[in-house]
Amino acid sequence: MNTESHSQTAAFIWSVADLLRGDFKQSQYGRVILPFTLLRRLECVLEPTKEKVLTAAREHAQKPEGVRDMLLVRAADQQFFNASPLSLGTLSDTQTADDLMSYVQSFSKDAREIFEHFHFEDFVQQLAVNNLLYQVVQRFAEIDLSPARISNFGMGLVFEELIRKFAESSNETAGEHFTPRDIVHLTTSLVLTGQDAKLKPHSIVTVYDPTAGTGGFLSESDEYIQQVSQGVSVSLHGQELNPESFAICKADMLIKGQDVSSIKLGNTLSDDQLADQHFDFMLSNPPFGVEWKKVQKQVADEHKLKGYDGRFGPGLPRVSDGSLLFLLHLVSKMRDGRDGGSRIGIILNGSPLFTGGAGSGESEIRRYLLQHDLVEAIVALPTDMFYNTGISTYVWVLSNRKPSERRGKVQLINAAERYSKMRKSLGSKRQYIDDRNIDEVVRLYGSFEETEESKIFPVEAFGYRRITVERPLRLNFQATEERIRRILEEKPIEKLDDLDKARLLAACESLGAQVFRNRDLFTKALRGALKAQDIKLAAPQMKSVLKALSEPDPEADICTDKDGKPEPDANLRDNENVPLGESVFDYFEREVKPHVLDAWIDEGKHDEQDGEVGIVGFEIPFNRHFYKFVPPRPLEEIDADLKACTDRIKQMIEELSA
Repeated sequence: MNTESHSQTAAFIWSVADLLRGDFKQSQYGRVILPFTLLRRLECVLEPTKEKVLTAAREHAQKPEGVRDMLLVRAADQQFFNASPLSLGTLSDTQTADDLMSYVQSFSKDAREIFEHFHFEDFVQQLAVNNLLYQVVQRFAEIDLSPARISNFGMGLVFEELIRKFAESSNETAGEHFTPRDIVHLTTSLVLTGQDAKLKPHSIVTVYDPTAGTGGFLSESDEYIQQVSQGVSVSLHGQELNPESFAICKADMLIKGQDVSSIKLGNTLSDDQLADQHFDFMLSNPPFGVEWKKVQKQVADEHKLKGYDGRFGPGLPRVSDGSLLFLLHLVSKMRDGRDGGSRIGIILNGSPLFTGGAGSGESEIRRYLLQHDLVEAIVALPTDMFYNTGISTYVWVLSNRKPSERRGKVQLINAAERYSKMRKSLGSKRQYIDDRNIDEVVRLYGSFEETEESKIFPVEAFGYRRITVERPLRLNFQATEERIRRILEEKPIEKLDDLDKARLLAACESLGAQVFRNRDLFTKALRGALKAQDIKLAAPQMKSVLKALSEPDPEADICTDKDGKPEPDANLRDNENVPLGESVFDYFEREVKPHVLDAWIDEGKHDEQDGEVGIVGFEIPFNRHFYKFVPPRPLEEIDADLKACTDRIKQMIEELSA
């Protein structure tokens, strides 16, 4: 069944919404259609063994529930069963909502719980009240969702199309629930390619997605592994925040024969329900640019109390974007490199590449990943690839067991131009990566060679040391009318009584219009004037007067502290990023000193980790490495175009006038 047929099936299922119009809100359509679709799919999967299960149910009715359930699972030849003689097709218009719910309750526990996440019974009752239940049941009974017609992979596409329609009708974000299958296929291929040693026959591998959605990454990885290797047992694990997406994922895993207890519901960042577990392969598409304020306390506490023994030891990103938290979460679940290690494929927007300067949470996270040699490759994807956004996105591939030729290096692949246009846009998704381009990107990754689309850098190339460059404070002082007025605006001066304020102003006015370009000389003159007016100022007040009567002056003498050292001018302070591995002092002498002779490095600012002067930072300026300069067109050519344009406008005006 091709993709177009999946869309047609989804469209036919969604047409049930026509029955709901008027009695249900648009935002409720999906909450009716999705569980009924699941119910029909489960029913079709169980259809071939239904009579066998009913016979077994009668034979073993008196046995303990646990024993009976095991026997019925065996009879169903699935991981679940339904022991009711009813089906959607046999429910009549005289039967009530209770009969339908009796049928649902006859599923085994794991399947039964799926419908609870949709609050299915509430919507069934609402359908019954509006005399719509039988019509909806009939419509779904007509749809053939048997595995012979639609594979598990195909059913995943149908569910994703339904969720997209649901999101559009309720003004929700479909991209929060699932990832387009072309992106899933590319990411999975990048992570699993070249892993023959792990995927040898009769081995057992584990796959994990902390933002599982409807299970696209889990399904794709399972299918990929089964295609490239015989007899590999794949154990799928995941956690999902959205109850409906979780229910669909759980149903998919149930039909696949997976252990559904490994699929968890909850917030991965604040409540990791697979704590202390480690996995061979990990795949994830966390939400782009979503704040983590709701879980800030739990995450910050883990960072502070557990440090590197927890998941977030390297640092915390700004609260407006939690993408890097998911990346750290995945890194914490890597197997020991001596035990085979792990590989990660995660889709992120551009922000994690460069947001945050040296010493920031984002920079420290990048520093940890790069200095521990975990980043293998980063692939730039085309824009307009996702249903809910057209922004630039990137696939990060990480490994803690790099092959020898990749150690200490990072490969950047620019696949931004490798796309095909869609015949019909789906939300913001206007482009897709076809199989040919996926194969080519995977080939670029596997060959690990320098090309126009593939660049290879040592890890240190992304590091720098930020130094603070100071310049001396130079001020002139003058008791002009304007500057004297500024004195009264200073807070410490407000504490003086009116008499002292008057004496202070008189003292300043007595200095006349003379311009002082040496602070010590002016301070001496000011003190003399204050003494003549019989007024004493506290240190903060004296400082305020000097501030009010001063202005920057590059011709003035340098202001010095009590030890005779130059004071820095905060307004002239600057930062320089020195490539990691180069002496900051050599760099300063070569790049800064010739242009600013009186500058110096603030040697008091040290990096916390290595104690050296300057703060270490890491960023990955992806676009800079693939930038191609395009010279502007010659002026003559631009002038000719402008003249042709103005000539056309003149001609149009003349035609209108005529």
